[in-house]
Amino acid sequence: MSIRNPPTPVPAAAPRRGRAVARLGSAAVAATAAAALVAAGSAPAAADTATGVADLRADIEALLADPALEGATSGVVVTSLTRGDVLYRNEPRTQVVPASNAKLLTSAAALEVLGADYRFTTSVAAGEDPGDGVVDGDLYLVGTGDPTLTPEAVDKLAAEVAAAGVTEVTGDLLADDTWFDSERYLPEWDPTDAPYYYAAQISALTVAANTDYDTGVVDVDAQAGGAAGDPVDVALEPMTDNLSLDNRAETGASGSTSTFGVNRATGTNEFTAEGALPVEQTYSTLRTVHEPTDHAAHLFAAALAEHGVAVAGEVGRGAAPEAADQVAARSSMPLRELLTPFMKLSNNPHAEILMKAMGQEESGEGTWAAGIDAATEALGDMGVNTRKVDLVDGSGLSHSDRVTAQAVMDVLEEARAEPWFGVWRDSLPLAGHPDRLVGGTLTSRMRDTPAEGNVQAKTGSLTGASALSGYVTAAGGEELAFTVINNGYSGAAPRGVQDAIAVRLAEFTRGGTVDVVRPMAAERTSPTAPDADLECTWAGTC
Repeated sequence: MSIRNPPTPVPAAAPRRGRAVARLGSAAVAATAAAALVAAGSAPAAADTATGVADLRADIEALLADPALEGATSGVVVTSLTRGDVLYRNEPRTQVVPASNAKLLTSAAALEVLGADYRFTTSVAAGEDPGDGVVDGDLYLVGTGDPTLTPEAVDKLAAEVAAAGVTEVTGDLLADDTWFDSERYLPEWDPTDAPYYYAAQISALTVAANTDYDTGVVDVDAQAGGAAGDPVDVALEPMTDNLSLDNRAETGASGSTSTFGVNRATGTNEFTAEGALPVEQTYSTLRTVHEPTDHAAHLFAAALAEHGVAVAGEVGRGAAPEAADQVAARSSMPLRELLTPFMKLSNNPHAEILMKAMGQEESGEGTWAAGIDAATEALGDMGVNTRKVDLVDGSGLSHSDRVTAQAVMDVLEEARAEPWFGVWRDSLPLAGHPDRLVGGTLTSRMRDTPAEGNVQAKTGSLTGASALSGYVTAAGGEELAFTVINNGYSGAAPRGVQDAIAVRLAEFTRGGTVDVVRPMAAERTSPTAPDADLECTWAGTC
């Protein structure tokens, strides 16, 4: 599901050159492998055993025998959506950690529970009628989890308040985030991930720092000086008066190794910049804030001041009275559009916000537990076998999440009957496409293969867990669905194996294959793919 990323991308290990290639596609070898699969229960005895299917099964078996998967568990299912038969399966009902493949379940459930036209709202309300331009009491900023509330959107809300004639608030500015509960960070998440954007705290009132809609974070930008020893210019954006930055960094010698970094003290909004940034180099990253609600409230307070609205009291938190008068409001893009940054870029906080929104929608409780109950019920109603689906979050950031490959396949198959299927499928990353809002996390994978521009699939990567599940049109014209979830391997994520399987599916025909020399999985690894536990969402190389 989500990802467990280090702060910066790590290049993939170089492909192992000189390795022997496997001669795949021999009818005799394929038939023997297919018979073994049937005997082992890995393939249905009644499935089509024509030459092409037998070749496919033998090839997938050979790819899964890659040394990179020694000792690993691999849940794999391949189904023809055109013919309705299972072409291959391995450990389909074994529980595995899905990583970001959990987002397939979360997004499908959200479309079922909330609907494709669902919008998040953010509003400004006055406890007392703002007569004569004065709010005689408190002003409230009320959130429902909008992950697209950018600084520009916050500024527009403040401008709308001013345009309504409000010039003064005699009370406090209070942030109302009660649409969700106050649990910001799950205990099942690794606490060492907390500074990084993919593990931002979850709140019903949170600011997206950029147009990728990364919520609960600030952009960190730095520029080294022109000579060693010069100060480094460091900025947090959006900066608010509840954040602090202690800049201890200096410019390092030209050509030296950077030791620069910006960190936030646990449980605070105290940021420290330290180390040396070499001459004229720049640095850019994202860092989470503590208590996103407070960050949003302080940003709104600054925007009100810019638009000439004076607040006499403090900035704090509080629930808006039911009878409060609405002064300003905005809506997010509909869920059908939000799916693009959510799924293409594998945005974890979006998944968690949607999970809590489902809980609020179904039971009036914006909690993870209520959301998971709502999502599980919705998936079951779709026809997904959820007996072995155990989620603790919406993004897959936790190693405690469990699904089966068959459950993921159920989602891929059953979603086709839903009215939202088209927008959902289009939200999946498209292999090899250079536009990151089309190719997403598959932008640099499977280029110059039959899978490029063909495979639409969701990636997933955690330490020791990697996945690729989605759709591909085979060379013979059949529409196929596939899921590959690898757990328990050592070393780099087996993306090369996953890509090789997807490419092989793109080449599939029922009529058999010619005897070809096909490279083993390690030689199919995307040259710029990130390493084992990295599924980054911000860089075009991921």
